[in-house]
Amino acid sequence: MKVGITLIMLIVWTQLIFGQKEFVVEIRKTGATIQPEMYGIFFEDINFGADGGLYAELIKNRSFEFYHPFIGWTPFGDVKILNENPCFDRNPNYVRFHEQGWRSGTGLENEGFVGIGYKKNNTYNFSFFARVPDKKEKKFRIELIDSNANIIGKAYIQVKGANWEKYSCTIKASATESKGKIRLVLETPGIADLDHISLFPSETWKNRPNGLRKDLVEALYDLNPGVFRFPGGCIIEGNTLETRYQWKNTLGPVENRPTNESRWNYTFKHRFFPDYYQSYGLGFYEYFLLCEDLGAEPLPVVNCGLACQYESKECVPLENLTPYIQDALDLIEFANGSPSSQWGKVRAEMGHPQPFNLKKIAIGNEQWGEIYVERLVKFIDAIRKTYPKIEIVGGSGPVPDGDKFDYLWPKMTELKVDLVDEHYYRSPEWFLKNADRYDNYNRKGPKVFAGEYAAHDRNRNNNLRSALAEAAFMTGLERNADIVQLATYAPLLAHKDAWQWKPDMIWFDNLSVVRTPNYYVQMMYANNSGTNVLPITLNAKPICGQDSLYASAAIDTKTSEIILKIVNASDVIQNINIKLEGLKKGIKNNEIKLTTLHTNNPDEINTFEAPLTIVPAHTSIQATGNKFQLTMPGNAFYVFRLKINL
Repeated sequence: MKVGITLIMLIVWTQLIFGQKEFVVEIRKTGATIQPEMYGIFFEDINFGADGGLYAELIKNRSFEFYHPFIGWTPFGDVKILNENPCFDRNPNYVRFHEQGWRSGTGLENEGFVGIGYKKNNTYNFSFFARVPDKKEKKFRIELIDSNANIIGKAYIQVKGANWEKYSCTIKASATESKGKIRLVLETPGIADLDHISLFPSETWKNRPNGLRKDLVEALYDLNPGVFRFPGGCIIEGNTLETRYQWKNTLGPVENRPTNESRWNYTFKHRFFPDYYQSYGLGFYEYFLLCEDLGAEPLPVVNCGLACQYESKECVPLENLTPYIQDALDLIEFANGSPSSQWGKVRAEMGHPQPFNLKKIAIGNEQWGEIYVERLVKFIDAIRKTYPKIEIVGGSGPVPDGDKFDYLWPKMTELKVDLVDEHYYRSPEWFLKNADRYDNYNRKGPKVFAGEYAAHDRNRNNNLRSALAEAAFMTGLERNADIVQLATYAPLLAHKDAWQWKPDMIWFDNLSVVRTPNYYVQMMYANNSGTNVLPITLNAKPICGQDSLYASAAIDTKTSEIILKIVNASDVIQNINIKLEGLKKGIKNNEIKLTTLHTNNPDEINTFEAPLTIVPAHTSIQATGNKFQLTMPGNAFYVFRLKINL
């Protein structure tokens, strides 16, 4: 009884404070077009997001090309690294086994990426390149090992011949293990050389060889992304120009793509990963294929002749910039050129004769100052001359305000770039206060690409509070779709045991995936974007923080649906009347489909133990004529879809 009285008092108290509000949606005032690619994803190889994550290879340092070539491996017996007469010219290191009958045996164990994940009854494709100098057949034993050193899978490979050849087998796991290893043992006395030792789950995304981790790609697919920005991010810059991301190194046979040091291996001393390298097994060809699979527009980023300005002062002189510019031009040809062109031929030979239909390219990442602008000018001139229809994305620096930002935006307008990439990593409070950021932007200049953003709450957790702040901010992006044309959260992926940065949209370990509340906000936007903006107001003003409420509205002209997004960032229930002004024939069946994201505690997160704590719920409510009522709890994000009779 006391509980019931308390609830009634709470509702009455809430209504007294916040009152009854009426949101008005003017459905006859169709506004700016919402770009089909508006809501997308940005991928950077941070937090072991590629090797150890999206890229399904399970063996770390498979070609022995890390600075310390046995990183990831534990050798036993007589095992050494050589590079004379190698199998691959761009990955010259290989390992020589010399079995001499010692009790220890001769072989290697690999630890994977903080362990190797095996699933019971699943199969794994193992391979290596090998030769035996004496031409006498040698037998290798391959074992899957669990965290207690038990063998949970075994196979054998016979190697013969003095020339390098590829050998493979399939191994079935008899148990599930999240932090296993793999062991290779030479059983036959003598010498054998091995290189590019590889292990993939048999089941990858679309079961492609050299494939991607299926559950992670499924999570990306469910986001319904309109654009896919890749491969960075700061790895484009590199800590040095030598370690910058070079897209041409990611093409061709995977075993001969050179290994590169990661930008993120020692950037944060408290999250130090000296074993973080890029195999480039996930390269530009695979990125473009993934864009095609996801139905997303590709947006590649290229280096502009500058290393990371936070880490280095390296700068390519303007007179030496030609190779960098040519890389950008060649990338466009790789994506769009005919199979008879130099780089279109490379794409066709890799298996995709049809063009990837690239429309946009970004020059630089978070560069700033005059040294960026004067290099960008040269890229723009060359691209406009050769590919006038390609849209160019320039940058506004690493932060959303301040001297760097204020200098760059007028320059981007002067240079007439098509879009300006803005980045914001700020508190939830900043996102709430800046939901009107674009209401007064210049409509005659370049468009905006919100290329990297995330609300950083206390401890940088992916909690509901941060997700709601992002949802509120995104109502402002949608309301201003005439100026904001692309938006991508960052970072995308993070390995539970090997991350450098948080928050992140999707967390994973070696066996499972956790979709965060921030993920679900992105998904709810991308799956409910509409085609055109509609005005939605409270007391004739955009709904942008009044009593902690935020809203945007759109129409999908293809389906004749009205789509409303409402955020209640307060802790209390709010009562709202929603009126569809100009609706003459009513809502079809008076039914409104509703998707909600809500929890009473904004500090809650989804965890590996409880991954479904905060997930969207689906229901429907009834309308009366052109109106419906809403009692909206605190800490909630709602999306409404209603089909109208035109």
